[in-house]
Amino acid sequence: MTELNSFSGRIHVLDPRLANQIAAGEVVERPSSVTKELIENAIDAGSQRIEVEIEQGGARLIKVRDDGIGIGEADLPLALARHATSKISSLEDLEGVSSLGFRGEALASISSVSRLELVSNAEEDPRLGWRVVAEGRGMEARVTPAPHPRGTSVSVRDLFFNTPARRKFLRTEKTEFAHVEEAFRRQALSRYDIAWVLKHNQKVVHQLPQGDSPASRERRIASLLGKNFIEHARYIEREAGGLRLSGWVGLPTHSRSQADQQYFFVNGRVVRDRLVAHAVRQAYRDVLYNGRHPVFVLYLELDPDVVDVNVHPTKHEVRFRDGRMVHDFLYSSLHHCLAASKPTDEEQNEVAAPTGQVETVSSVGDAPETPRWQQQGMPLSEASERHPGAERVRRFMQGYQALHPDHEETLLTPQPSPPHPHTTASEVREAPPPVMPEHDATTAPPLGFALGQLHGVYILAQNAQGLVLVDMHAAHERIVYERMKNQLAAAKGIDTQPLLVPVSLAASRSEVAIAESERDAIAQLGVELDVAGPETLLVRQLPALLAQADPEELVREMLEELSRYGRTHQVEARIHELLSTMACHGSVRANRRLTLDEMNALLRDMERTERSDQCNHGRPTWTQMSMKALDRLFLRGQ
Repeated sequence: MTELNSFSGRIHVLDPRLANQIAAGEVVERPSSVTKELIENAIDAGSQRIEVEIEQGGARLIKVRDDGIGIGEADLPLALARHATSKISSLEDLEGVSSLGFRGEALASISSVSRLELVSNAEEDPRLGWRVVAEGRGMEARVTPAPHPRGTSVSVRDLFFNTPARRKFLRTEKTEFAHVEEAFRRQALSRYDIAWVLKHNQKVVHQLPQGDSPASRERRIASLLGKNFIEHARYIEREAGGLRLSGWVGLPTHSRSQADQQYFFVNGRVVRDRLVAHAVRQAYRDVLYNGRHPVFVLYLELDPDVVDVNVHPTKHEVRFRDGRMVHDFLYSSLHHCLAASKPTDEEQNEVAAPTGQVETVSSVGDAPETPRWQQQGMPLSEASERHPGAERVRRFMQGYQALHPDHEETLLTPQPSPPHPHTTASEVREAPPPVMPEHDATTAPPLGFALGQLHGVYILAQNAQGLVLVDMHAAHERIVYERMKNQLAAAKGIDTQPLLVPVSLAASRSEVAIAESERDAIAQLGVELDVAGPETLLVRQLPALLAQADPEELVREMLEELSRYGRTHQVEARIHELLSTMACHGSVRANRRLTLDEMNALLRDMERTERSDQCNHGRPTWTQMSMKALDRLFLRGQ
C-alpha cells in the first residue's frame, strides 16, 4: 500500500519568498485585497489625498499614490520585509492599536506574488526620493534613487504571475474591478477628510473632494451609493457608556434584495462582525419586508483598549471586550431611531431638521405645545377616554387586555357595503372635510385631513405637501400591533403556563453551561429550564402565548443566541409574531366604508404610533405625492 504522505526530508527553514507566499494566501485573495492593504498604509501615513490607478481589473496594475509622511532612505530596506512595521513595538501597543495596519506582513506578502515597486520621499525636495524592490528567492531589498514628491507610490504589477494556480482563479476584468471599487468605496466612506481618486484603464471613475462637513459627507455618500440613499435615510447620533454611534440608517421602505449597501466602521476600520449584524437585524425585525436587507453607513467609536482588532489577518473582524453591552447599545439605538415616523418626500425634507442634525426619535405630531390642527374638532384617540377593546381582539390576547380608542370598536364592527357603488345620499349630506389652511404648514397635521376613500382600500388625504395615500388595513394593523406590544411590555410579568409533562431534550455540555449561567435571564422570559444531567435539559414552563410552540426548537435557538450575543430575542420575537397575526385579523378590513371622522382618527393614530410607516409585514402603509410631483405628472408649468 502506497503511503499518501511521506516526510523523508529533515526539518528546515523555508526560504523567505516561499514563507511570504504562504502568508499571501491569507492576506492576498484578489486585486481588491491588495488595494485595501495599500490604501490602509496610505491612510496610516497621514495622507490628505490618495489616488488609486487600476488596469485590467487589477490583474495588470494596482497603483496607490499618497501625499503622506513618506519613508526615509534608511527605513526603505525594511519596508518590504516581513514583520517589519512602524506602528507597534510592544504588546501594550497591540492591545490598544489605533492604526489600520500593524502586522507588518502585507507588503512582503504582496511582493512575493507580484512585481512590486515602492517609491517614497520623506523630504520636501522632490529630487530626494528613493525606490525599493525585492529581488531573488531571498527577497533582498535593492534601493536606488528615484525623484518623487513627498509621499509614497506603490505599484503592483502582474499579480500572481509566479503562482499560476492562484491567477487562474481570478474572474473577469469587470468582476475584479467591481471588487476593487467596493474596497475603494469602503475606505472612502471611512475618511471624509481625505480626497480620493479612482481610475480604471486611464478613465476616472470616482473623484471625491476633501471635506468633513455634514453637507460634504452627504455629497460623498450620494456619489458613492446614489442619491436615493441619502433621500431615504435618517441621520443618527447617540452616545452612552463610552460608546458613540453616528451615521445614516436607511428607511425600511428603501431596503434592497441583497446586503450590498451595509457599511459599519469601528474606530474608522470597516468590519464585518456577526454581533453587529445580529443587532442590526433585530432592530429591523419588525419593519422590514421578508427577504429584504437594510442599508446603512454607521460609525461606532469606543476606546481602542476595549476592542481587539487582531482577530484575523484580513482585519475584517473585531472582538469586543463587552459584546453584550455593544450589542444592546446598537440594537436600542437603531430600534429607537426606526421607531420614529415622519414624511420623507423632498418637500418635507426642506422643512425638516438641518443637514447633520442629531436624529430626534419622537413620533410625528409630538410637540411641546398643542398644534393648531389639534384644536379644530378632529377626533383625538389618545386624548379620548380609553376602555377595554373589542371582544374579538381581547380574545386574541389570551389574558392580556388590549385597550383601544372608542372609534376602533366601530372599525371592527362588520358593516354592510352600500347597495349601490355610487355615493349614497347620507354620504352626500356628510360634513365636508376641514379646509386646509393655505401658506401655513404648521396648522396641518403631518398626514393631513382625509378627503375620501378609494375602493374601500385607500384613504386619500391632503396635507401641506400635497396628496397622502394610506392603506387603511396596513396602517390599522400596525396601530393595533404596537398597542398589543405596549400592553404586554407594561404588564408586571409575562403570563406563564406550566407544561403538563416536562420536555426533556439532549444538549451539549456548552448548552447546559449556558442554561446554568443564564438561568435568571431565561426565567425572566417566562421559560423555566432545569438541568437534569450533564447533557440533559428539562423544559417545565413556557410563556402562555407560546403554549403551542415547539419547546425544543425555542430553547435551542435561545441558547444559541445567548452563546453568540449574550442576549436572546427568541421569546420576544415569537410572541411578537403571534401578536402580529392577531393584529392582522383584528384590524379593519378592506372594502370597509369609513366616515371622514374615522379616517381622520386613523391618520392621527398613525402619527403617534411608532413604526407606523410600515405594516407588521414590512409593507409601506402610506405614501406622499408632493404638489411638484403632481404638477410634473400633469405637465403643469412646462
